[in-house]
Amino acid sequence: MDYFITGTAGFIGFHLAKRLLTEGNKVFSIDNVNSYYDTRIKYNRLSILSRYDGFEFNKIDLTNYKALAQIFNNHSFDTVIHLAAQAGVRYSIENPMAYIDSNIVGFINILELCRYNNISHLVYASSSSVYGGNEKQPFSVKDRVDTPISLYAATKKSNELMAHSYSSLYNIPTTGLRFFTVYGPMGRPDMALFKFTKAILEGNPIDVYNYGYMIRDFTYIDDIIEGIVGVSVRPPTGDIPYNIFNIGGTNPVQLTYVIQLLEKNLGKKAVFNMLPMQPGDIASSHADNTELEELTEFTPQTSIEEGIKNFTDWYKEYFK
Repeated sequence: MDYFITGTAGFIGFHLAKRLLTEGNKVFSIDNVNSYYDTRIKYNRLSILSRYDGFEFNKIDLTNYKALAQIFNNHSFDTVIHLAAQAGVRYSIENPMAYIDSNIVGFINILELCRYNNISHLVYASSSSVYGGNEKQPFSVKDRVDTPISLYAATKKSNELMAHSYSSLYNIPTTGLRFFTVYGPMGRPDMALFKFTKAILEGNPIDVYNYGYMIRDFTYIDDIIEGIVGVSVRPPTGDIPYNIFNIGGTNPVQLTYVIQLLEKNLGKKAVFNMLPMQPGDIASSHADNTELEELTEFTPQTSIEEGIKNFTDWYKEYFK
């Protein structure tokens, strides 16, 4: 198949493109390679993907509709998988306009291009952040998500609403995926796991928010990719061809336990700097994957213990 993937210099986009290319598919891709975090790891990801004959990359910003349209005019795609976005809950407080440009303007550009190019399926990244102030857990896609507590979460909820309108108006099959705390090799340096590992190895204190009482449904990257691939070949049908799914590890753990696993695998003790809850954060997350399991038989395969070991092994090798 021919895929168009946005965000292939990013963590999830890289792993997805690599999986699809390994299976013999063609991947046409874009990324603006912004400097939100160290671009060296982004270019390293792209260099790995460039070794595959079926990979084509263009450095384009999502807000550049004219450049995006030219790619669609020159190629024919079976499926669009839209993963590019301005990430990070806390950064959305510091730089809100970056989220409006990338996550709102960029998303409507993708929807318009799908509308005018007869795309058979649009799969896009949402986030567990949309659950915001919800107290009922595990989080279900049947729950209302009307209380986002960060602009990042609000943009992701907006994406879901925009996709629904295009599925309704133009019969475009769309599937939104609410990712839960994705981690693994070649991950994002702005994520807590990455920051903790770096600080522990350097002997620096680690910032632990909510005084350590943070619970997260960590999801290993290989499981995330399995879920994306599973839904990508199963476009929704019906009068309004629209789906939303959770993809989570379904085994939430306290952050302090994850730090203990890091200490074990790194052979060094962490120095804690306990801090209060940060604005925009949620204290706990737990995914209910029922709908995704019914469609694809998806079941997370990687335990947190195995996943953390894989991550730390990669980190030590990558950074020597």
